Amino acid sequence: MLVGIDLGTTNSLCACYMDGKPVLIPNRLGEKLTPSVVAVNEENQILVGKTAHEYGLLHPERCASRFKRTMGQDRVYTLGDQKFQSEELSGFVLRSLKEDAEVYLKEEVTEAIISVPAYFNDKQRKATKRAGELAGLKVSRIINEPTASALAYGIGESGKSERCMVFDLGGGTFDVTILEYYKNIMEVYAIAGDNFLGGEDFTDLLRDEFIKRKGFEGRVMDLTSYINIRKAAESCKRGLSGSDSSVMRVNIGGISYEETFDSGECEELFEPLLEKLRKPMEKSLRDAKITLKDLDRIILVGGGTRLPAVRNYLHKITGFYPEYYLDPDTSVAVGAAIQCAMKERDKQVDEVILTDVCPFTLGTEVVKDNGAFEVPGHYLPIIERNTVIPVSKTETVCTAHENQKYVTVKVLQGESRVASNNLLLGELTVEVPVGPKGKESVEITYTYDINSLLEVEVKVLSTGEKKKVIIQDEENRISEEEAEQRLERIQYLKQNPREDEENILVMFRAERIYEECSIADQNRIADKINEFETAMRTKTRIEADSVRKQLHELLDELENRNDRGFLA
Repeated sequence: MLVGIDLGTTNSLCACYMDGKPVLIPNRLGEKLTPSVVAVNEENQILVGKTAHEYGLLHPERCASRFKRTMGQDRVYTLGDQKFQSEELSGFVLRSLKEDAEVYLKEEVTEAIISVPAYFNDKQRKATKRAGELAGLKVSRIINEPTASALAYGIGESGKSERCMVFDLGGGTFDVTILEYYKNIMEVYAIAGDNFLGGEDFTDLLRDEFIKRKGFEGRVMDLTSYINIRKAAESCKRGLSGSDSSVMRVNIGGISYEETFDSGECEELFEPLLEKLRKPMEKSLRDAKITLKDLDRIILVGGGTRLPAVRNYLHKITGFYPEYYLDPDTSVAVGAAIQCAMKERDKQVDEVILTDVCPFTLGTEVVKDNGAFEVPGHYLPIIERNTVIPVSKTETVCTAHENQKYVTVKVLQGESRVASNNLLLGELTVEVPVGPKGKESVEITYTYDINSLLEVEVKVLSTGEKKKVIIQDEENRISEEEAEQRLERIQYLKQNPREDEENILVMFRAERIYEECSIADQNRIADKINEFETAMRTKTRIEADSVRKQLHELLDELENRNDRGFLA
């Protein structure tokens, strides 16, 4: 079975195409969104999603989130006595989604199309693919999130040509994509973005402003209190989506603090982040060689676009009223599911030819002669950014030194004119006949396909010798034996059993709220916990579920009262 997965910074979800429509697959808690959070408990059991998030509020040192931002990097997360890279943490999230899909579909899920930010570079895309493989999935395609959302919005369904800007502000990344639908062809013209800008950054600004207003700056604060402030900031931000003001309330050390934020002052507070949205938009229009008046629609994608400040800013600088009639949290997964149907040639889906672009320039390092002396370290672009893929391009270079024996081609990705400032993807060396500088010529051919796979071929023209390699991120490349060992280790670390998820979640939640309450309310929680534990041991499943529901209702009551500032 093939599924589409939106592997997000804040939340992830899975979808499939069945009975002529995309279907969002509920997780083990019956919810569509699974928080992209992983924790390791004291028994080295892996917790994922909402349960991991709740556990992390109690044990932040054993919990990781927002690791999508470090995909393809060497960052190591230490959770208890276990160490993980971001792709391994993502693998746990993907494995959880895979298990939920198999229960829902009642069949094995072996293959997936996974979405990534359009501005993800080569290393980040390959790390995403490895995460899928660690979860036991064959990743048949990596699809850009804005392209998936365009499919979900039904670009071109009216039968007319449309040119759109997809404005995708997720939890941790921001993309702008210009695309056009014409005669069953959806063509991407340009991509721009920022992989370190998202809704989480707006939450961080609210958190920092609250700390400043309450005089907590410079004050030593335990990690749990700090996390509670950020949790309240997230709740406050969500409140701004449906109201002109929102109150942020936090209980710290038995004292309740609150601060009201109205939409006007938030727009002023958010201004530095809002201004960072402008540059990628201008860059995408410039690369597409169009202006705002050439657009038919602007489509909003990603949970960050729920903020009125973002929508107001976008309207102010473009004059468009952007469209957001689809749930911005789920449109990418819906589009990925439609892409699954297209891949399997489902007769109920119109055939659409998707063309995408290379998001970054690909090139190599060369030496330039300025007439007086040779200057090394220059960047020679071979495939320019926003070139339609698949594509194959060739550049010819000559030997740069007297009696040169070898030519080493460094495969680089980036936009800087200085080679060393760009991302090194790999390198390839060929032997050339010894002779005067400039005598030997070498052809360098880069071929980039729809799955972001780069093939490099180097040919020495005088001898005909060729060398070819598929770039696979040499820094993070691992042997088959190492890959097998990593897979075995991840499989050994057992994830939380599906059937226990709801019970474990309510217990973590009860522990957290217990610590925030007065003694009288602590007694109420303790009594209900004892009743629930007894029911799990001695009662039927239905009776235990009923008591768990009562415990949740009590916790809702106390947490809501805490949000209103009534707890001691």
